[in-house]
Amino acid sequence: MATITLDSVRKVYAGNVEAVKGVSIDIQDGEFIVLVGPSGCGKSTLLRMVAGLEDITTGEVKIGERVVNNVDPADRDIAMVFQNYALYPHMSVYNNLAYGLKNRGMAKGEIDRRVKEAARILEIGEYLDRKPRALSGGQRQRVAMGRAIVREPAAFLFDEPLSNLDAKLRVQMRVEIKRLQKSLGTTSVYVTHDQLEAMTLADRLVVLNKGNIEQIGAPIEVYDRPASTFVASFIGSPAMNLLPVSANGSGLQLEGGEGLSGPNTYGRDKYTVGIRPEHLRVVDAGSSHPDAGLSLDLVVNVLEPVGAESFVYASFAKGGPEMVIRVSNHARYQPGEKLQLIADAQDVHFFDGGNGKRI
Repeated sequence: MATITLDSVRKVYAGNVEAVKGVSIDIQDGEFIVLVGPSGCGKSTLLRMVAGLEDITTGEVKIGERVVNNVDPADRDIAMVFQNYALYPHMSVYNNLAYGLKNRGMAKGEIDRRVKEAARILEIGEYLDRKPRALSGGQRQRVAMGRAIVREPAAFLFDEPLSNLDAKLRVQMRVEIKRLQKSLGTTSVYVTHDQLEAMTLADRLVVLNKGNIEQIGAPIEVYDRPASTFVASFIGSPAMNLLPVSANGSGLQLEGGEGLSGPNTYGRDKYTVGIRPEHLRVVDAGSSHPDAGLSLDLVVNVLEPVGAESFVYASFAKGGPEMVIRVSNHARYQPGEKLQLIADAQDVHFFDGGNGKRI
């Protein structure tokens, strides 16, 4: 096991396209770090630079105490699991797991011990004699993970390994990967664009946007206190409701002219106000709630039942962004119905109206 340190790492492609813009991260020994962000944010490029599959334009990558900028991928003591399983179709599962160890000249007895131990951990012992074509997608991904485990590396690198699996199997494999990483205690860096996957797996999230780090923190910290409107809109499903507002005397006003009952807390001219869907509560129409952090009057557009709960999509009478409210699955609101909603002061987030950073 080892620490991984990225110090002001940049990647510039031909034509001065800056994919990664001076990223610095300190990953602790045994930590599970997830790089998350939309397509094109630089997360896979960053992982590939750690792996040695992409050259580093400037900056430094260390694995343990060793700078690895100019070290070949095979000599970095890392193992990578890709989106594509990349199994040898003509080899049995056993030989797929053993192949890399044989190439390194490892003793036959040690190879057998490692392969069987990995098969035990991943519960694929009964498949060792099968060819990949006789396995399901989840079983193939376990074999791909087993190939990484048998190497007993200092670090695991995962590049969207669950993207090719169906939704139910993805949930199962998320649990398996988290259990596996905790039992092995191996430093791991995991790339995904799926924020739910990131939240459930990570010890710490690194949220990336256009080659920059927007926020680093524990999943619940990032969810509860997003550092910017980008993080607020990316982490969480449904996303945080974001309302561009301007100061109106002592209160706030939507860009469309709708007034909001809420204080001008920070004395600025423009804000973006954020509220998570679960923090909006429906109250009796016309009732007074002077201690509420925000009060809204909305009109229901549609109710979306999703099983244990429902999502209400609603708009302001004078226009403005559509809001999402998380409610009980017993709610039966109808399109056109008027709702009064409030949010507690501690659940209302304020962001700068210009740069989108948290105030």
